Amino acid sequence: MSTAVARTLNSVPIRTASVTWRAFVDLIAPANGDPRNELLSVEGVACSLVTDQAMKVPIVVTGKGPRVRVYCAYDDDALEGDSANEQPLATIPTEGDWAVSLPCDKADLDWVSKALKAKSSRITARDKTLGIRLSESDSEESERKTAATFDLEGFLSR
Repeated sequence: MSTAVARTLNSVPIRTASVTWRAFVDLIAPANGDPRNELLSVEGVACSLVTDQAMKVPIVVTGKGPRVRVYCAYDDDALEGDSANEQPLATIPTEGDWAVSLPCDKADLDWVSKALKAKSSRITARDKTLGIRLSESDSEESERKTAATFDLEGFLSR
């Protein structure tokens, strides 16, 4: 069974897109090193996605520990701050093998994917209408297969 943790960062208008991206980087790669540098190298592209409010759908981080979903709160939600949860993670997902999937408007997916690929093989973009699925093949059916199930009829028949 897979596990996941979620965080929500206050974004525009509380933070600029750049400050929002840096808060995300601080969350998943707090120490100086290659992962942090790689994440900072795509800041321009990521800021475009933050500005487009694509991060209402989560950024998905896989690596050490549980899958991490990072959302951004915008506008009144950011101003009120009630939905924010910016607590540090229990593990650092960018230690070892890791990947980041950024949500993107379908119309921008081609150029965003190319721009990210030029700087990183670990940071990719996906159509934000896929939600938390990382690809078309990562369907809700596969998510259900990994979830625990309970056979009520079998339990009651004993």
